[in-house]
Amino acid sequence: MSSVTEIKQVRISLTVNGERHEHEVEPRRLLSDFLREDLGLTGTHVGCEHGVCGTCNIMLDGRTARACLLFAAQCDGAEIRTVESLGTVDKMHPIQEAFWEKHGLQCGFCTPGMLMSAAELLERNPEPSSEEIREAVSSNLCRCTGYQTIVEAVQDAATRIREQANG
Repeated sequence: MSSVTEIKQVRISLTVNGERHEHEVEPRRLLSDFLREDLGLTGTHVGCEHGVCGTCNIMLDGRTARACLLFAAQCDGAEIRTVESLGTVDKMHPIQEAFWEKHGLQCGFCTPGMLMSAAELLERNPEPSSEEIREAVSSNLCRCTGYQTIVEAVQDAATRIREQANG
């Protein structure tokens, strides 16, 4: 006789892109799956599923984190920002505009994680050097570019953000 063990659900409450969400999830549900499947935020891409590529980067309480390495239940009470928090097609964030205009993206698969890494860097350091930018995006794997256009895009985004702040 076979028996199926029912997995107990846990209730979580977290803020995603400024909106409060309360859900019941399996304790082993990955944050990446929760964001994509339960909340419909498909901008968080899933690449390697081992935390190596950076494609699933999100901001967790103000710091980048790999959504494929976190359980949604671990994030109970947390504030999460996904790439959708940056902007829209009609009103892009300066980082998105710079990546678009400076060709900092090719196929676009790694772009959400790259944008979130750039966002964290520019929030902490509004005038990063090329070396600091390279260091910030070094944990994001991109198979399409040589990273130079990504560095140029982040430098351009930094300028745009400073100009906006100065009116």
